[in-house]
Amino acid sequence: MNGFYSIAIDGPSGAGKSSQARAIAKKFGFIYVDTGAIYRTVGLAAYRRGIDRKDENAIFALLPELDIRMAYDENGVQCMYLNGEDVSKDIRMPEISICASDVSAHGKVRAYLLDMQRKMARENNVVMDGRDIGTVVLPDAELKIFLTASAEARARRRLLEHQSKGIDISFEEVLADIQYRDQQDSSRDAAPLAQAEDAYLVDCSETDFDETFDVLCRLITDKLAIDPEN
Repeated sequence: MNGFYSIAIDGPSGAGKSSQARAIAKKFGFIYVDTGAIYRTVGLAAYRRGIDRKDENAIFALLPELDIRMAYDENGVQCMYLNGEDVSKDIRMPEISICASDVSAHGKVRAYLLDMQRKMARENNVVMDGRDIGTVVLPDAELKIFLTASAEARARRRLLEHQSKGIDISFEEVLADIQYRDQQDSSRDAAPLAQAEDAYLVDCSETDFDETFDVLCRLITDKLAIDPEN
């Protein structure tokens, strides 16, 4: 134990991990780490350079050329920088979601980026979300949560997010993207999406954000015996 708490939140694409993790970090005074944003940034770099996202060796060769950094704005929102450029909005485009899923399937890429993620947990109280946080990145996390929902429920929520950002996309396209990522993330050889044996399963298919947030906060206060800072 290094004196810091780690909360791992895993689950499929669109389950609300990032928004819940961000809110939890703010409430309890933790640092929020969106690991998926790291892979999205690598995927964006490959996309811009026209590199085949399924070519593991080509993606791995690209990594040393990338300066990937995380920063936080005044509201505690994580921002991603690629070689000095703020790409926080660019990495959320639907086509980059597909790139991120393919890039994150490469074992060499995951190994290269692993210490970047663990370093954050060694030096801070963190809420970290992703696909393999509780199983691979932080297997000794003090609390592990697997947040899930049906594909249709996740697609409806993701569609609303896209529409709020002015992204013109249909429900069918969003659902297809969700289903593709589910298949890719669950079947990849390197750290596939899976619920850790000691993770608490939370299904939010029928609950709204606030209801789900209350469930997660109760888990944290009950299991870690800590009170929120505000």
